[in-house]
Amino acid sequence: MAKATTLEVPVRGMDCAECTLHVQEAIRKLPGVASVDVFLAAEKAVVNLDPERVDISHIRKAVADAGYRVPEVGQKPVIIDPAKGFTRQVLVLFGVVFAAVLFIVVAGEWFGLFESITRRVPLPVGIAIVLVAGYPVFKNVVRAAMRRQVIAHTLMSVGVLAALAIGEWATAAVVVFFMRVGDYAESFTTERARKAVKDLTALTPQTARLERDGVEVETPLEEVRPGETVVIRPGEKIPVDGEVISGQAAIDQAAITGEALPVDAGPGSRVYAATMVKLGSLRVRATHIGPDSTFGRVIRMVEQAEANRADVQRTADKFSAYYLPVVAAIALLTFILRRDPLSTAAVLVVACSCSFALATPIAMLASIGAGARRGLLIKGGKYLESLAVADIMLIDKTGTLTLGRPELTDIICADGPSSEEAVLGMAASAERYSEHPMAEAVRRSARERGIETGQPRDFENIPGMGVRAWVNGNQVTVGNRRMALEGLAPVPNSLEKAADVLESQGKTVLYVMAGSQITGLLAAADTLRPEVPEAITALYDLGIRQVELLTGDNEQTARTLVERLRQESGTEAAPRLSYRANVLPENKIEIVREYQRKGHTVVMVGDGINDAPALAAADVGIAMGAAGADVAIEAAHIALMREDWRLVPGVIRIARKTMRVVRFNIAFTTLYNVVGLSLAALGFLPPIFAAAAQSFPDIGILINSSRLLRQKET
Repeated sequence: MAKATTLEVPVRGMDCAECTLHVQEAIRKLPGVASVDVFLAAEKAVVNLDPERVDISHIRKAVADAGYRVPEVGQKPVIIDPAKGFTRQVLVLFGVVFAAVLFIVVAGEWFGLFESITRRVPLPVGIAIVLVAGYPVFKNVVRAAMRRQVIAHTLMSVGVLAALAIGEWATAAVVVFFMRVGDYAESFTTERARKAVKDLTALTPQTARLERDGVEVETPLEEVRPGETVVIRPGEKIPVDGEVISGQAAIDQAAITGEALPVDAGPGSRVYAATMVKLGSLRVRATHIGPDSTFGRVIRMVEQAEANRADVQRTADKFSAYYLPVVAAIALLTFILRRDPLSTAAVLVVACSCSFALATPIAMLASIGAGARRGLLIKGGKYLESLAVADIMLIDKTGTLTLGRPELTDIICADGPSSEEAVLGMAASAERYSEHPMAEAVRRSARERGIETGQPRDFENIPGMGVRAWVNGNQVTVGNRRMALEGLAPVPNSLEKAADVLESQGKTVLYVMAGSQITGLLAAADTLRPEVPEAITALYDLGIRQVELLTGDNEQTARTLVERLRQESGTEAAPRLSYRANVLPENKIEIVREYQRKGHTVVMVGDGINDAPALAAADVGIAMGAAGADVAIEAAHIALMREDWRLVPGVIRIARKTMRVVRFNIAFTTLYNVVGLSLAALGFLPPIFAAAAQSFPDIGILINSSRLLRQKET
């Protein structure tokens, strides 16, 4: 058996959530398909398959049989841009025509005009008019029936047939008109939500200016390879992720981080695809291209966010599946009890199952797409739903709550021949390959003092404690107090007292050991992010009951930081702001599960690197400052692409507003359908009026959900 392959297949013609289910079912039935996800906003299917048993031709045929289309390779999709295809003038014209037809329908029914028209036009001609006008709808209904499926238009089509059977071809024609109106409204609704993803994709340059053999060559992006040199001039977008070789520039990174202010870049700086050079020019060594770039991963995550459906959406999908049989039963009961074909037809016509299917995904797609444009990468509706009811927030300290750039403040030597330079040089050598912010502070201090560092051997990183390596024939250990005690290194009284003083000042203390002998202490202080106290206060206002700081630092350092936070966040925050010190990465997972066992919904905020397991274990994992970090984007459920704590309460506000919109959509469409079915069954809603009424829920959901596209809470 061949190795399973993942294939991305573009699918055209989908304009509702029901469409994705039909395409998904058609592909899933193919032999050799292990799994398939179909995404409405991205207009594609992601298929995991056995290439020896199924290929693109089989998928294309299955999709075509389902009533949709897979374009040929190289064929460009026809993009409907709501900003152009549905301008304000077009919408006004659409509304005027809709209102005019509705008025004619009401007036015609009231004054009996349709009856006179029906008498003058032969029934076969009327039937032909209905069949021609409704051909696209009837074709899909017949295809679905051949696959033993019932779709949203099945009942309405039965209603049309019922109207034709009793000679009411004018009524059937009006029903068809409003069926088509409903289709256009739903297509427009979907395109509005889909536009956010298309806008993101359009930000990526399609070519790059490469420097080859001293000559600049314009090259298609797909032909660029890692390691090549890309030249970017003022006003141009950077086409790749890479490292600046030469040049200075101010870069607008709004496409990645959502931050409007430009950042300065020079030799050694990392730059990202889809960002724009405002001033200056750059030569960049490409590291990641296209789908592998940070921006490419962002697009992929946004496109595939539909796969992580909220529980409320699954409930709505199940309801839709049972809704159509219930409506059919109501229609049958109406006919049995009232013996009125018109009332029976009205029941079938007024039922609008599309609105149930649209109520949740359109709102979710709107928030996910709008958030992505502002540097909030939300991986699915299920995380918005969980975030909206979260009550516990756990926060990593270093690099998350603090700036993550500690500065070395103190070097204290043990009694003996060791000097500050010797202790610092030994520690910097051992920390050479560590990625921890404290290690960078040690190395930076050594560089500033001009201290040469050695090449470590057998480097070992011990999470939550420190590092160990062989340097110049000695085993050097650099870590916290716990690591020193586990290494059975005796701590001289003078160093122990010095460590207590440093920790009381809120500094982090590292013990430097050669073998089992402590040679000195290093102390560093990190800076609290200035916006954190304001953000903590906002979290409590949003209903977060407890905020807990998790840190590998000792008790005194953690307490000092939390007391400062309590003071700056206000007296009301004090009882609900706690901490746990000396926490290892595996301890963080257990703390998450501890709260979950008590019935809490837990949010974990970390930097996405050391905290990846805890981020994944939490109900919602939020990675802070994830731009360019593969681990952060993959591990977290929500990635904040810039390091700004105000985004944390901001994304909670977005989640809660989204769920309010979803609940309103569901309540509105439920009430609307109950009232419509009741009026139709009792004979108060003629089929013509029922046909007009069934398109209103879609329009209402569009108007309500479109509010999410204009959210400003960040």
